[in-house]
Amino acid sequence: MSKKKKKKKKEQLPFRINILFFAVFLLFSLLVLQLGVIQILNGEAFQDEIERTIKDTTNLPVPRGKMYDLNHNVIVDNDPQYSITYTPPKGAQAEDRLELAQELSEYITMNEKQLERITERDLKEYWYVLNIEEAESRLSEEEAEEMDSGEVYTATLDRITEEEISDFTDEDMEIIAIKKELDKAYSLTPQVVKNEDVTAEEYAQVAENLDQLPGINATTDWNRDYPYESSIKSLLGSITSQEEGIPAEELDHYLTRGYARNDRVGTSGLELEYEEHLSGRKEQVEYTTTQDGTIIGSETIVEGERGKDLVLTMDMEFQEEVDRIVLEELQKARTPSQRFLTDALAVVMNPKTGEIHAVSAQHYNSEEGEYENAAIRALTDAHRPGSIVKGATMLAGYESGVISPGEVLYDSPIVLPGGDTKSSVSNLGAVDDLTALQRSSNVYMFYIALRMGGENRYPFPNGASPQIDAAPAYQEIRNYFRQLGLGASTGIDFPHESTGYVGPVDAKTPGLFMDFAIGQYDTYTTLQMAQYVSTIANDGYRISPHFVKQIREPGEDDEQLGPVYQAFDTKVMNKVDMDQSYIERVQEGFRRAFQENRGTGYSYYGSKSYKPAGKTGTAENEVFENGTQYNTENLTLVGYAPYDDPELAFAVVVPNTSKNGRQPVTHNTAVRIMDTYFEMKEEGESKDDGESSEEET
Repeated sequence: MSKKKKKKKKEQLPFRINILFFAVFLLFSLLVLQLGVIQILNGEAFQDEIERTIKDTTNLPVPRGKMYDLNHNVIVDNDPQYSITYTPPKGAQAEDRLELAQELSEYITMNEKQLERITERDLKEYWYVLNIEEAESRLSEEEAEEMDSGEVYTATLDRITEEEISDFTDEDMEIIAIKKELDKAYSLTPQVVKNEDVTAEEYAQVAENLDQLPGINATTDWNRDYPYESSIKSLLGSITSQEEGIPAEELDHYLTRGYARNDRVGTSGLELEYEEHLSGRKEQVEYTTTQDGTIIGSETIVEGERGKDLVLTMDMEFQEEVDRIVLEELQKARTPSQRFLTDALAVVMNPKTGEIHAVSAQHYNSEEGEYENAAIRALTDAHRPGSIVKGATMLAGYESGVISPGEVLYDSPIVLPGGDTKSSVSNLGAVDDLTALQRSSNVYMFYIALRMGGENRYPFPNGASPQIDAAPAYQEIRNYFRQLGLGASTGIDFPHESTGYVGPVDAKTPGLFMDFAIGQYDTYTTLQMAQYVSTIANDGYRISPHFVKQIREPGEDDEQLGPVYQAFDTKVMNKVDMDQSYIERVQEGFRRAFQENRGTGYSYYGSKSYKPAGKTGTAENEVFENGTQYNTENLTLVGYAPYDDPELAFAVVVPNTSKNGRQPVTHNTAVRIMDTYFEMKEEGESKDDGESSEEET
């Protein structure tokens, strides 16, 4: 190369370097300028963003309201207990919960029930968190591209083998059980990790190490306690645990009302019926958190208030006496010849106010060989009522105009085609309406049914086929029955009561319609029978029965009742739509049945000073054992006292008694219940008089 060319090349090199330096200078100048703009103009805004905190509000559960009996004795209480809870910070990941579970396992031991709930999926999820890279490598990119994130996760778990999850230690199982509870938690919502059998030592250890357990809290919780054991527990109802939370089928309903997923709610009985009052007002706490989810402060913005209390209409001393009576009479009646006799049910109420005094349903569990108290069966189990419905049939006859007060009919057997004979227990001869109730004439009721169906031949020719317009006849008589409470909802403050079974209209078998008139077709619950006789006792006013007398605000301390929030007055459902003299006529028939010679209940009640009235009943029934049908009877009894100013009405049902060796179990039960009621009333009045005299002195 010539010297001239070399010189020219050397001159070009510094020029290029200068251009490069200049470009770098411009870039640095722009960068400095940008930093200056950020620092000077936007620095404060960015600093605020760095220091910004988030405020979130959460609702903390409070204890449920209590339940008291009529005399303010606690029958459902809250039993305090230690509890370990977890409130997850925002952004907490599975790895964080695993680490927390490992730490927490050093201080608490999960109970057997929680360990038993560990599933195969829980084991796989635990293995996955410990071996994320290995687990995810088992799914190819091509496979993952065709799935959404949930499908990818499920497919990954599916490729974890049984062998890989088969050798976890007891310590691992503890961690898995804890993590399972931690995984249920929602942001800023306390989730119970353990609240059963938390020992004082566990509680203290967790409380001392809260700084090492982010989101964990050692607090107090509560369980429902029943001082009167199981007497009416099936009526009081049950609630979910925080581990169970709200049932899936009810989740949307409760979430829209401010509940959290793990809140305890009533699932049956009065706990469910009065959920909105018993649940209380949650405590609202506002948490201040940094952007990374760390809680740096909290403030209570709404004080919590435990649920309102219920005061029931039942006196537990009387309730327990009724339970004892019903159980003892059932035990006495269960002789070797009465192997199908397993139940005895009773309902006692005030016919004027609808207040329930006692409910008992004793059941013999033949598999366990022991007796159980399932009071709810008096509201749910329906039985054929027998002759107790004759008061309703008589009223239907009066109002429909097919019979008149004082009308006499001759009680002798009615023979239908095929030799089917319809008769009373014995041929009563000429009877009027009052005698028909007093002595329980079936034939009188058969003629009412025939006439309401359009068959007016009298006396009915033996062997003839009754000409009955069945559909409107069933409809008409059932309408009368429903006015009295038979076959209709009682309106009780309780969820899911039964209204019994309504038999089909059978135009080809007119004898079934005749059976209906004496209580041998449709079925009713013991509560419906009690409301029916109460309606007759109460001059035709059908009153809604109720368990709750008052709802009370929480007291100033946990041992006191607060002021009345709501009192439940007498609720009239309907007035029987017929002449008042007809009601009085049936009342007189019921009085004669119990108070006059030859009445079906006279030998048991005729000498009683509290002057009861009522109606006895027996209904044919069938049971099946090993494919064989056996004929049994339902024994029923309804009544009230005193007949001229009733304050107590009752129904007693003892189904499936054998015809051989029949015992007066319903009468014995009713007599003892009424005796107990009026004796306790007299003792209470004497006590009140004594206290008044002391005050005056």
